[in-house]
Amino acid sequence: MSEIAPNMYRYDEFDARFVAERTEQFAGQVERRLTGELTEDQFKPLRLMNGLYLQLHAYMLRVAVPYGTLSSKQVRKLAHIARTYDKDFGHLTTRQNIQYNWIKLVDVPAILRELASVEMHAIQTSGNCIRNVTADQFAGAAADEIEDPRPLAEIVRQWSSLHPEFLFLPRKFKIAVSGSPNDRAALAYHDMAVEIVRNAQGRTGYKVLVGGGMGRTPYIAQVIGDFVEKDDILAFMEAVMRVYNEQGRRDNMYKARIKILTNALGIEEMRRQVNIEFAEIKQAGTLQLPKEELDRITAYFAPPAFETGLSDTMPDAGPAFANWVRTNVTAHKAKGYAIATITLKTPGQVPGDATSDQMDIIAGLMDEFSVGEVRVTHEQNLVLPHVRKKDLPAIFAKLRELDFASPNAGLITDIIACPGLDYCDLANARSIPIAQKIARTFEDLDRQHQIGELKIKISGCINACGHHHAGHIGILGVDKKGVEFYQLLLGGSGAEDASIGTIMGPGFTEHEITGAVERVVEVYLAQRKDGERFLDTYRRIGMEKFKAAAYETVAA
Repeated sequence: MSEIAPNMYRYDEFDARFVAERTEQFAGQVERRLTGELTEDQFKPLRLMNGLYLQLHAYMLRVAVPYGTLSSKQVRKLAHIARTYDKDFGHLTTRQNIQYNWIKLVDVPAILRELASVEMHAIQTSGNCIRNVTADQFAGAAADEIEDPRPLAEIVRQWSSLHPEFLFLPRKFKIAVSGSPNDRAALAYHDMAVEIVRNAQGRTGYKVLVGGGMGRTPYIAQVIGDFVEKDDILAFMEAVMRVYNEQGRRDNMYKARIKILTNALGIEEMRRQVNIEFAEIKQAGTLQLPKEELDRITAYFAPPAFETGLSDTMPDAGPAFANWVRTNVTAHKAKGYAIATITLKTPGQVPGDATSDQMDIIAGLMDEFSVGEVRVTHEQNLVLPHVRKKDLPAIFAKLRELDFASPNAGLITDIIACPGLDYCDLANARSIPIAQKIARTFEDLDRQHQIGELKIKISGCINACGHHHAGHIGILGVDKKGVEFYQLLLGGSGAEDASIGTIMGPGFTEHEITGAVERVVEVYLAQRKDGERFLDTYRRIGMEKFKAAAYETVAA
């Protein structure tokens, strides 16, 4: 059994002590809340800084999964927590975390101690601070990668954890990193994002974006640093944070994100102010990232010992396996290896949910076939990053037993959905039943392949936890006098061609929305040219034909 996967960061003595001390500190705060010594208003900021929310029916605990990477030992522990303290499942989120939706307050200290025993915690998964750092789920494995972004992600995690200057920001702050020109980390929708790039001289450095985000005022991030040297990256990121922390609005929570500040100042003025801070930090020399430290962290993420002499030919294991390979298997940088995506989106399933038994079986697959490692994706799926092609048929067979072998990665039934009004007290409408109904409507695999790449993303409120702005088809739940309605958005993208979806018009009822989506898809099939994705066709022909079809029977 794998303890910690060989290419993962492991806690040192400081990490372990830090998490243990924080766990015991919060245990004392929980005890004072249970005895009534702390009121809910006094307890709220304390629990939020430890990832604990009070939702519609129970407490929800959000557990950090830095850059989406988990060992098999950690997955087994997460399964144990689901089985022991929750209703036997966990929910994977669009920030590569895992949530437990039915937690009792009295159990929280025990859960945090269990997490600490496998080098995990819930610190800074909520609150006005720098949240969990996310990354490309194919990091360290993808054939198109310039450089593995996980060492930088780990350095940023360490820098941002309990940073004394940035614990009480104007609003929450989200950072993503990627090492590939093909954006699988939704960089443009982050408060700050870092992309590894190569300059004209062939040297690698970092392009930094700022001011992206979703919610009630979505923005695409803009470039604030074209090429930041490796040893300057923390100084540059700190400069961005200082400008935001000083000038971000604290008088209006709806205008407090860095996207609002960047838009108000304009990117040129934002860049000017950041460069002033950057120069001052550099002059002090305290945040220069030494090469030896970068090398030390990078060593944790050394590639596993890939076998040599493996055949690069994909096995032939029948048509069902071929369909799965077509959508769920991605090219790997090592000959004879592949990346396998496990979609938690079997039509009818709750998107992103996994039971304790399913987690345990996945942990077994990790140990047997994927060097004890799995990744959580921002699309609420799982990835086995390093698997031998010859093992893919056996992996597929075991996933079929789990009902996790849907060959639908990137297809119309691979739907992102937030928990919505079934769990969240901020939601206006349910997301899960809508996702389930749409997935069942399109579950015929031939039809899915006929449609091709089409990303549907559903949010139960304007906070956009389901990333509806970035959906090729986005769905936003709204409340109209106590009745749930759903707005359709078309044309969004969270990839390197990032764009914000456009609202089609008035909302549809829960009984109308699936039919409206079907009619939109039929327009695409009728109008597309050879090789066009839905997004390509929409961008070419615009909204009107889709809109006319969507409202056709509603008007009648």
